[in-house]
Amino acid sequence: MSQTTPYQPVLLRLLHSAIALLVFASLITGFMVYDRFDKRFGTLNLPIVPNTQGIHGTIALTFLVLLPLFALYCFHIGSRRLVQSQSLVQLKEFNKPIWWVSLQRLTNTIMLLSATFAVITGRMMKEEWLPSEELNHAWYIGHLIAWLLMIVGIAMHLLMSAKVGGLPLLLSIYNWKIRAEDMPKSWFKSFKLKPSSKTLLIIEILVIGGIAIAFVLPALSPQ
Repeated sequence: MSQTTPYQPVLLRLLHSAIALLVFASLITGFMVYDRFDKRFGTLNLPIVPNTQGIHGTIALTFLVLLPLFALYCFHIGSRRLVQSQSLVQLKEFNKPIWWVSLQRLTNTIMLLSATFAVITGRMMKEEWLPSEELNHAWYIGHLIAWLLMIVGIAMHLLMSAKVGGLPLLLSIYNWKIRAEDMPKSWFKSFKLKPSSKTLLIIEILVIGGIAIAFVLPALSPQ
């Protein structure tokens, strides 16, 4: 376990904290919606909160608006935290440090794809489906799968981070110390217009393209 606390860029801390808060809020309110209208995979019989769907939708829409900013940061500034062109080869080095680092990068990348899938499927759902007990629409089932992937991804993200950097790495994202060279005017100095690999370019197209689809597809779908 690392004994020193790594330093995380301020922009990453801001975006990561906002995204994390919105993801957890979406998961909680999404489960409340499921627990009220579905329950087929189990239930906690939570108290009914008025307009839970509206609350969940508002949080999810905020998440959708912020997601492209976070994705652009990940692909063009923090790309070393995502899957690399040599990651598949490194995953053959079982239980070695590079294996854990590569698995962490793969987990981070899958979480971006899962989040994209979640916003697409969520945007295509109709508010009247669940109150009308229309529980077998493909978009709804897909949305449940997407958030299940997000839950697994969050667990893996925390486990991999703990394995790679220990508690100092987990806490570093919430350490609000600021270095003089990390002021807003310096945030984009490391921005790379071109992704670091063809692999990341393909994944970026899927993520950014998927987010764009989430914005425009509901307007094109029949009412």
